[in-house]
Amino acid sequence: MQHEAHAHHQHSDHIAHGGHEAHAGHGGHDGHTPGKASWAMAAKATLHCLTGCAIGEVLGMVIGTSLGWGNAPTMVLAIVLAFFFGYSLTFWAVVRAGLTLKAAVGVALAADTLSITVMEVVDNGVLLLVPGAMDAHLTDALFWGALAFAFLVAFVITTPVNKWMIGRGKGHAVVHQYHH
Repeated sequence: MQHEAHAHHQHSDHIAHGGHEAHAGHGGHDGHTPGKASWAMAAKATLHCLTGCAIGEVLGMVIGTSLGWGNAPTMVLAIVLAFFFGYSLTFWAVVRAGLTLKAAVGVALAADTLSITVMEVVDNGVLLLVPGAMDAHLTDALFWGALAFAFLVAFVITTPVNKWMIGRGKGHAVVHQYHH
């Protein structure tokens, strides 16, 4: 699907960004070539992922709690919404950059799947390990404190994963191809 997205760039875009060679390894523009991933770039990609995950998880927990659901269905809803919002942030950004809807779905899946998966496994794992966190209510300081701690741990663990992916021209390196 990534190749379909390349068809939507103007030839002048290729010339302005160093010719076709810049796309050969799918490394992206603005110096985001494979092997050149910085910690700042990885942190920015992780923060992007964390934003979508946080929106989805908090919304899922609010909905599940409001409906009186138990921990398991609430957690499932929160995870589904975390993926939805995580993918959505990337999807709409690349659609605004000119990709077709089909190409944007492919880019979002390629850019975010591993990052969101790691983020969700880590932050939900942390929540399960914090005593009382799963039984805390939205009005409890323990709920928000445990959630903030879980997101912090997930950010710290997911950032090297994103650095590794970007360094290989994967993950958010795919998205950077479409930022002009």
